[in-house]
Amino acid sequence: MLVAIEGIYRRGKIELREVPQEMQDGTRVVVTFLPVNGIDLQARGIDETEAGELRARLLPFAEDWDSPEMSIYDNYDAAKTQL
Repeated sequence: MLVAIEGIYRRGKIELREVPQEMQDGTRVVVTFLPVNGIDLQARGIDETEAGELRARLLPFAEDWDSPEMSIYDNYDAAKTQL
């Protein structure tokens, strides 16, 4: 199972925003560096006002979405094909 956790690169080290659950020391990882400026919303036709409204509408779901139980959906398509 793949697990994704956000972090920040500082002085040659990765600082994770949360502690991975049930990971053993020595587990291999792949690090992907994201653009510093984030997602270009304007290129997707979303202005600052619309982005703020969207964020406000999605905020009630954040706690549930970020819960460890939701990791089951990280690879949903692959899990579904195995049923």
